[in-house]
Amino acid sequence: MEIVNIDAKTFEDMLSKFESFASRMENLCRLHGDKDMSEWLDNQDVCLLLKISPRTLQTLRDNGTLAYTQINHKTYYKPQDVEKILPLVEDKRKQAKYKGKQI
Repeated sequence: MEIVNIDAKTFEDMLSKFESFASRMENLCRLHGDKDMSEWLDNQDVCLLLKISPRTLQTLRDNGTLAYTQINHKTYYKPQDVEKILPLVEDKRKQAKYKGKQI
């Protein structure tokens, strides 16, 4: 462990800047607070809704079919984006069934 000494004035300046940053972040959160995270879906929710495997979900993300947002290594989806691809998933399911496979 390394110990760093700083004078009181420098510490107060850093603390003031941090408080200013925290205040700006709170204001931004208030401005965009209508985007409630409880409305977003995670991987498990989408897999259950679309009746697909996690690997199929990853393929949908990778090829750009399904939009997503990542926050702290966790993936979230907007419900309206999931609804948009529902017909596509159903078509793929029918094609797979015709070929004797399953998605």
